[in-house]
Amino acid sequence: MEIAALVTWVITALGGFYMLAGWLSRGGAKQGSGSRLPVPVIFGHFALAAIGLVVWVAYLIIDSHALAWTALILLVPVAALGFAMLARWIPTRRVRATVPAGQQSAPAESNFPVPVVVAHGVLAVVTVVLVLLTAIVG
Repeated sequence: MEIAALVTWVITALGGFYMLAGWLSRGGAKQGSGSRLPVPVIFGHFALAAIGLVVWVAYLIIDSHALAWTALILLVPVAALGFAMLARWIPTRRVRATVPAGQQSAPAESNFPVPVVVAHGVLAVVTVVLVLLTAIVG
């Protein structure tokens, strides 16, 4: 279960990194870009998830039960920030649908591929459940 959590966490992180790179390359972090995703929320989500992943790897190496719980505790704000971003992202899909072709007025995050967003969210939930079960069974 510990390795399954690691695998889902890494795949989730890759999807998140893909979306972050796309958002940055489309100017999402620039002031006045029209992005509905606040920079501190994006980078907070990313940083806490990355720190949690490092803690999880440390747990796998050291086998300290406290590290498993620490990783789980770090995932709580990661999930909260993720849900907040999802709630702000959904309307951008509607905005993108109404912007005529060739215009750049849609927010950078409106270009996120829906399958990547869905996979990122589903794998994130699976990761949290696996980490929780590992921490409980530990």
